[in-house]
Amino acid sequence: MRNYKQLAIPDTVWTKPSHFVAFGFGSGTMPFAPGTFGTLMAIPFYLVLSLLPNFYYFIVLLFIIAGSMWLCDKVSQEIKIHDHPGMCIDEFIGLFVALYGAPRGLWPIILGVLLFRLFDIWKPWPINVLDKKVKGGFGMIIDDVVAGIFSLIILHLVYWLV
Repeated sequence: MRNYKQLAIPDTVWTKPSHFVAFGFGSGTMPFAPGTFGTLMAIPFYLVLSLLPNFYYFIVLLFIIAGSMWLCDKVSQEIKIHDHPGMCIDEFIGLFVALYGAPRGLWPIILGVLLFRLFDIWKPWPINVLDKKVKGGFGMIIDDVVAGIFSLIILHLVYWLV
């Protein structure tokens, strides 16, 4: 175990595929801002996902959300730490939600990343309640889904008004 800011990063991140994915394909092992690095690491995955028509994007997103809930619960139990800050697959989910149906291009991605990180860090109501009160894999993912929904609404409003 390596220690960043008093929190050990399990060595299994590099040896167990499930841990590697839960830790944002390794991005969650960064010694600072693992959530931001996780969000940035999600961009290439989003670019592939965005090639799908919106209906299929939504269906795939639902499967990714459900799978991530199960994965986060499983990995948390294995490493014996609930919602380890390095487990940043939830940032992938939040960004995928934030950019659902977004116009193509660099600026929507930049705005989506900034809005999602703002809501994920700030955690206004009800995100803060979900983050504190809901446990397990569902709890680890749902606050980022809601942060993504907040971001999605603002992103679409900006593009609708501009």
